[in-house]
Amino acid sequence: MRLKNRVFLLAILSLLILNSVSFPQETPSTAPNVTTVPLPQNAVPTDLLGSIVQLWNILKNYYVDPDKIDPEKLKYGALKGLVEALGDPYTRYEDPQEYKEEQIQLEGKYGGLGIIITKKDDKIVIVSPIEDTPAYKLGLKADDEIVRIEDEPTQGMSLSKVVKLLRGEPGTKVTIWVRRPGKDKLLKFTITRAQINLKAVKSEMLENGIAYIRITYFNQNTTKELESALKSLSKKGFKGIILDLRNNPGGLLNEAVSVAKMFIDKGVIVSTKGRYPWHTVVYEADGTAIPYCPMVVLVNRGSASASEIVAGALQDHKRAKLVGVRTFGKGSVQTVIPFNDGSALHITIAYYYTPNGRLIHEKGLTPDIVVNQPEDSKKDVQLERAKDILLEEIKKS
Repeated sequence: MRLKNRVFLLAILSLLILNSVSFPQETPSTAPNVTTVPLPQNAVPTDLLGSIVQLWNILKNYYVDPDKIDPEKLKYGALKGLVEALGDPYTRYEDPQEYKEEQIQLEGKYGGLGIIITKKDDKIVIVSPIEDTPAYKLGLKADDEIVRIEDEPTQGMSLSKVVKLLRGEPGTKVTIWVRRPGKDKLLKFTITRAQINLKAVKSEMLENGIAYIRITYFNQNTTKELESALKSLSKKGFKGIILDLRNNPGGLLNEAVSVAKMFIDKGVIVSTKGRYPWHTVVYEADGTAIPYCPMVVLVNRGSASASEIVAGALQDHKRAKLVGVRTFGKGSVQTVIPFNDGSALHITIAYYYTPNGRLIHEKGLTPDIVVNQPEDSKKDVQLERAKDILLEEIKKS
């Protein structure tokens, strides 16, 4: 047992006193490129190390049930606590099992509900339901707080555990209770998990020469699908575009930049700024934009991350008017650092800024024209207002 104790302490200390970190080489689809970078040799506070050693010794010698003292479990618990104390829901530590399960999920071997969630003020909050998924069809909304999953309250629960409980084999069911702003009682939803296969772009020709384009998510096919949609719509002779980014939770950075380039001919699209020069990147237009036509962008509380990058760029360049309500405000860049024991750290390394230097994170984007969508209305009030605004712009052009 003495060897296990030593392994426990060494494992924690080794992660606390790293002088350099090997970052995975990332593509522009997820974050600025990061390579093996020597970090400043910051001394670990002696009181921090001393407190960990002291706490371990007390638990080891005085806890009433010594059989429950699992060095491995305590080690990962301590490391998670260290990271969670930052209060950043996007910076998180995963033990080997959690990280392995996440990789399996990325390979598409598990079913899901079709929601993007985050931790906000220690609450599990839905960023956005994804269109045409089980959660979307049942009526889950952005800003819904998940308070219970089956019989387990989510208070104090880690984001990774929540994801684990919500995930499962396609066809199986899970029951959740949510607290919705403006509602007195909790809402209960029993949702059947499904394999989430997304069509990124939907489009149609509306009346008066208005092309309606809906981007549901920024995946590896978004730019290609948008190009195809624009080609098809151009044959019908559109005079203006409504780009609908409502309930779009984001996705790949490079796809967001590519989409923005299709409407912005020159200038900055978005920039990232971090503590170190290699985390600062500026993405610019390349002159490949389609010919100018009036444009309106629809946004709401479910518009986050990559969709905010596109909306922010179009707004700053005065290329389009934003219509709807304030966006979610997810504008941070993460990278993943895997460790030799199979665990991994997801760490925020930079923030996104619009062309005019506005910080997106925790602020969101305020529309040029604020239009609320009444919950009990069957009419899409925001879309109708966008049509009127676009027709006015078409008359001016």
